[in-house]
Amino acid sequence: MPPAVMLTDVQFSWPGEPPLLAIKTLVIARGEHVFLHGASGSGKSTLLNLVAGVLEPTAGVISVFGASLRALSQRQRDRVRADHIGFIFQMFNLISYLSVRANVLLPLSFSRHRRERLAAQPATMEARRLLAALGLPDSAFDRPVTELSIGQQQRVAAARALIGRPDLLIADEPTASLDAQARADFLNLLTQECRASNTSVLFVSHDASLASRFDRCLSMRALNRLTPNDSSTI
Repeated sequence: MPPAVMLTDVQFSWPGEPPLLAIKTLVIARGEHVFLHGASGSGKSTLLNLVAGVLEPTAGVISVFGASLRALSQRQRDRVRADHIGFIFQMFNLISYLSVRANVLLPLSFSRHRRERLAAQPATMEARRLLAALGLPDSAFDRPVTELSIGQQQRVAAARALIGRPDLLIADEPTASLDAQARADFLNLLTQECRASNTSVLFVSHDASLASRFDRCLSMRALNRLTPNDSSTI
């Protein structure tokens, strides 16, 4: 079976700008949890958006579960993302006018594949289970998401990413606003959920101390053939 993610000779630059990324190869196996760290501005978030099909590479091939993203239309890339990828954004990107329940269930409205993976389990029951597993009390289920603390909103964002058991979880600095104990608790719960569903994980953070929790650690400095001081040559 093809790996969860494969990058080959991938390059990326913004229009009119010098090259930002040049990655010879990156492979993430199915079920593997990979930690990616690097300084601010090193291209971590850009790489995540390339893997998610939000951005297109300037050159090279990115495959997600065997599907070459450059060979797909924008609509087809959107379908791959909706069906197979859960994304935890650094700023959470929750819908402010929706309740906790509605935020968590939102991905199911865009993906029949993720709805079907719940089988006979009612979607609201799975949403409650995920939130409880991530440490959010059931009393918050129907509250407006704006009434929650930052730590609680983070748990809602994680539950939304995990609903429907996506094949790949992408997390962009999701613990940046948490203290040490809350960060440890959150990572324990997140890892447990992903292991249970054999979800591959690409987790990005500038905090290298988190690396021991993952199967493999990569650095942007080693992965990207362009250094911050040499962006003129690939």
